Amino acid sequence: MAYDPGLGTLWTSHAPEGYVCPFCELAAGRADDPGNRCELSDVVYQDEDLLVFIACDGFGPYPGHAMITPAAHREALYDLEDELLAKISIFSRHVAVAIKRAWNPPGTSVRQHNEPAGNQHVWHYHLHVFPRYPDDLLYRQIRHPLDVEFRAQRARELSAALEEVLRHAS
Repeated sequence: MAYDPGLGTLWTSHAPEGYVCPFCELAAGRADDPGNRCELSDVVYQDEDLLVFIACDGFGPYPGHAMITPAAHREALYDLEDELLAKISIFSRHVAVAIKRAWNPPGTSVRQHNEPAGNQHVWHYHLHVFPRYPDDLLYRQIRHPLDVEFRAQRARELSAALEEVLRHAS
């Protein structure tokens, strides 16, 4: 059920007719649609509510960041139930700490986009968690595709670090 702020319809879906959601496919253990650039080897973590995976695009000279999505389809921030949004927020901290443990960047950033004007390109809510470096120029870079094996290696590295973070978070 979508979040209802009690204000009526605030937005409409931007997904085109016949849209095959790549993140729903990934959550279902598939990546076979020709339009889906995700690979099963990108997956870092999955439970009944969330999916964490390595993004298929990189930005700048330090490629490889994670994304957190609901396992069930929710198009935008506006569609998230409070409990799910809270879990994503808490999990973003776990992923950021795992990034610090896995790759030791001097900082991290999170960002999230809604609707075309907000720079959303996939019609399934996702939160980016980036390792950050003083010279990364993250907000001035054009995205570029990353090799599948590179992403799989990053997924394995981050998965191991996240498992450790989660053990200590309980």
